[in-house]
Amino acid sequence: MKLYFFIFTFFWFRVAVAADFEINQTVQKAYSEIIKTKLSSGRAILDNDKHTNGLKIYLKSYADLIQLLITEDRIFYEQFIDNQNSRLAFVENLDKKSPYYRFIQAEIRLHTAFVKLKFGHEVKGSWEIIKAYKLLEANAKEFPNFLPNQKSLGLLHVLIGSTPENYQWVANLLGLKGNIQQGLSELQNVIENDDFFRNEAQLIDYLIHAYILKFTPNKLADFQDFIRKNQENQLFLFFGITTLMKEGNSELAFTTLENRKIDKNYLPFPFLEYLKAEILLQKGDYPTASKWYQSFLSKYKGFNFVKDTYYKLFLCYWLENEDIKGVQFLQKVSTVGETIVESDKAAAKFANNFLAQKPQKPIAQKILMKARLAFDGGYYEKALTLLSNATENSFSQISDRAEFNYRKGRIFQKMNQIAQAIPAFERAMALSENQTWSFGASSALQLGYIYQAKNDKPKAKKYFEKAISYKKHEYKNSVDNKAKAALNE
Repeated sequence: MKLYFFIFTFFWFRVAVAADFEINQTVQKAYSEIIKTKLSSGRAILDNDKHTNGLKIYLKSYADLIQLLITEDRIFYEQFIDNQNSRLAFVENLDKKSPYYRFIQAEIRLHTAFVKLKFGHEVKGSWEIIKAYKLLEANAKEFPNFLPNQKSLGLLHVLIGSTPENYQWVANLLGLKGNIQQGLSELQNVIENDDFFRNEAQLIDYLIHAYILKFTPNKLADFQDFIRKNQENQLFLFFGITTLMKEGNSELAFTTLENRKIDKNYLPFPFLEYLKAEILLQKGDYPTASKWYQSFLSKYKGFNFVKDTYYKLFLCYWLENEDIKGVQFLQKVSTVGETIVESDKAAAKFANNFLAQKPQKPIAQKILMKARLAFDGGYYEKALTLLSNATENSFSQISDRAEFNYRKGRIFQKMNQIAQAIPAFERAMALSENQTWSFGASSALQLGYIYQAKNDKPKAKKYFEKAISYKKHEYKNSVDNKAKAALNE
């Protein structure tokens, strides 16, 4: 009898341990709903299953992460931090011999890190990333063939590999190692061999190319196909729209936005209205853009992009020559929102500089702004026509002259008129020397890309290093990351 009891206990224990991290039907269904931003449905699936499972804890953390990234709810943020500590304590009592044991702890810490960074707590968020990295590295040594681990470790290896040179010593001091090619290889391994995390790893890979590396035409086409195949996924669709806009294809982004599936089960996503307003502003439909910006503000309870939205409302009126009404919105920039994201920092800087101009010289600046907006949307012919009506001498301020040359360079570059782009970028760099505006650094970055495409490695290296050398401009983080990533290539 004792023998039978021992055998029963042994097998029950083995089954119970395996169930600690089982990817069962509940987990699969909940994950599918949560990653689409159908959070209520995903949470209900998890709550209705009473079995203990570490992956359920991971998915509850994931749902909270998505909710906070979209809503920026400060009250829910405090609850989230408490819940994360409880979740970590719960997972620590599960099967320590499972490859999921450290992985789930690392994922929960990464979720916490991303939220803390979103809420402006950079130091606390960074420490969470370091803790997650240590867990994933230890897990990789013990379970080198465990694919889910490579999804998150691959991302971290790319981020570490693209760290600007002046911060690399910090990574080395903390024991953070990795490079871009290593990270991309790990992500590709997950994409090819892991059914559960395949789409998530694929999205991470695309976003790395969009925001750290560069899209090749084929890679961008693959990404567009990926978004088309996942149109029911509101989160993927959001990234697809923002990436198309970033790549200068706002027309396709607008079509995608207008044709998206509307489902009451999705978490409300007011930021999509902000994106619609952005494209309308680029197209020059200022009255309609204004309506959508104000609709966004009426529904959005967060704090990022608020300064930027008031700045854009200023543009909607200012570019229609309703300067007095526009300035009323610009004056609010200093009193609303935060300066965590680069768009809000740039809005605050513009507002301070513009309101301090005495007397203001708006006419020439309006030409630059209209050209910039048209260019950002991919309306290159319109942008070039606007700038063709001006010369460098049309602008009294050196910063405007630098911007004029940078804008011309970017338009010529996009229109594949490289011989005309190069001197425009070089002039923008010369005008930006020892200044805090971004046009010199951005011009150097683009010259680096031009010479990289020409396979002139010495010149490419020279300009990428020059881009990093510019100090204290509002886009320094993104410019430095891209330049460092290009140097690593």
